[in-house]
Amino acid sequence: MSRIHDQSLGKLALALDTADWPSYVRWCRFFGPRVGVLKVGLEAFSRWGLRAVEVARRDAREVFLDLKLHDIPSTVQGAVAAARDHGVDYLTVHSAGGPEMLAAACAGSGGAVKILAVTLLTHLGAEDLGALDLPGDSSLRVRRWAALARRAGCGGVVCSPLEVADLRQENPRPFLLVTPGIRSSGIAADDQQRVATPEAALRAGADMLVVGRPITRAADPEGALETLAQEMGSR
Repeated sequence: MSRIHDQSLGKLALALDTADWPSYVRWCRFFGPRVGVLKVGLEAFSRWGLRAVEVARRDAREVFLDLKLHDIPSTVQGAVAAARDHGVDYLTVHSAGGPEMLAAACAGSGGAVKILAVTLLTHLGAEDLGALDLPGDSSLRVRRWAALARRAGCGGVVCSPLEVADLRQENPRPFLLVTPGIRSSGIAADDQQRVATPEAALRAGADMLVVGRPITRAADPEGALETLAQEMGSR
């Protein structure tokens, strides 16, 4: 890959979502040197535990453990401390856990792990939020929860690309805006609802793009990664 592509892919977190261990190991080896971050999610962690983190750590520039912790403050603080001790660079918690839980997560990090607070999951639409008794403007809720996370000391938030522009205005860097729901033009949204292209998300102010299936499940993963690098570098 060209130098500009490599720089662009420094903003990519590659989601390692698979139930097959050989595929997981192969993805870590192939994608680890090529992208900024390898993301270990719930499926991999539930199947293989800390082994998944250790294998990703061997090849990754940085490791993102995406567990979306949501529990009482003392439990979350202990879980974050455990992740810190295993060399994780980023770890997710739920904004809905409230300010005390968010502050406890930050305390558990010891400054060594960037705590990312999840706002509203990208598969949730207006009907889903109504069923959860969370009606109203979803973007306003995201903005409020992002402010809550920032005040608690979190390093950033996870939000859909549709909320990035407003959040960037209210939360200047180095506060991180991490965006799943990234789909190139013409790529199926799968189970995501609030989506945008890589170029649009970066232009709005995103710091890190989370992409998984469009790359890992592609017939030609290397070609798909090259295309994504071009889109990220063109913004």
